[in-house]
Amino acid sequence: MAKIISVKEAMEMIHDEMSIMIGGFLAVGTPEILVDALVEKNTKNHTLIAISTAYPNKGSGKLVVNKQVKKAIVSHIGTNPEAGKQYINGELEIEFVPQGTLVERIRCGGFGMGGFLTPTGVGTEIEEGKQRMTIDGKDYLLEKHLRADIAFIRAHKADKNGNLTYRKAARNSNIVMATAADITFVVADEIVEVGELDQDEIMTPGIFVNYLVQG
Repeated sequence: MAKIISVKEAMEMIHDEMSIMIGGFLAVGTPEILVDALVEKNTKNHTLIAISTAYPNKGSGKLVVNKQVKKAIVSHIGTNPEAGKQYINGELEIEFVPQGTLVERIRCGGFGMGGFLTPTGVGTEIEEGKQRMTIDGKDYLLEKHLRADIAFIRAHKADKNGNLTYRKAARNSNIVMATAADITFVVADEIVEVGELDQDEIMTPGIFVNYLVQG
């Protein structure tokens, strides 16, 4: 059974240097109350794993603006000018990863796989530092799995065992990220009793969820 905790209790488990996965795409489907609390706590030197650095005033971008992120593993930063500025100035390290590749690396991390082969990025800057393999005459890059110390997840409904459903665009990266962290914190619109969720609608089994955070 997932433990129900407060935002304050969640923040007590987060420290400098931790790697953090934050669900959502351009802040859609992001658990803002956890991001805001982390900004207030002002921990430093995090590795951020997200689809993007969102916006300066929304989503994971708020951590970048507050200079809490030392490295970001993302697909793009174009909607957050502060991320671009810090990158150019050498204040922020960025590992750009094609979005499909990023999600698959996270999925591999959640399911105990070491990585996967993809033709995406062969012959481009993405290939730098990676192993190229030729299979049946076609070149592939070996992309290694990604995991994080913690994950911030936004769900629509959660039961008290931690089983989750998602609504609309929140289905984006939240589902895979929930599986790929040592500690997974979930903010749900509604927490219900066990048995109230339609089992056919559950997208994240409770085995992956450590804490349900009350807003």
